[in-house]
Amino acid sequence: MQVSNHSIKNWAKDDRPREKLLSKTPDALSDSELLSLLLGNGMVDKSAVELAKEVLARGRNNLNELAKLTVKDLLKIKGIGEVKAVRVVAALE
Repeated sequence: MQVSNHSIKNWAKDDRPREKLLSKTPDALSDSELLSLLLGNGMVDKSAVELAKEVLARGRNNLNELAKLTVKDLLKIKGIGEVKAVRVVAALE
């Protein structure tokens, strides 16, 4: 399996969202890092954190605004399928 340059697996362990959460507290993570944990993975050309930043941008970088988006809204983002969209909507409910 080929790992892209954007893969979080290529990051230093201390910078990876999952490891960061395990070694620190959720407060130590940015909203995009926390959202990336919900998304699970990114795409070949985009890490989960980069994808999470795009998702947050749709909500004007505001979690309250993001919570107003529907599954249909989120599906318009390249890299967001039904499963990821449902996870985000459910988590922000």
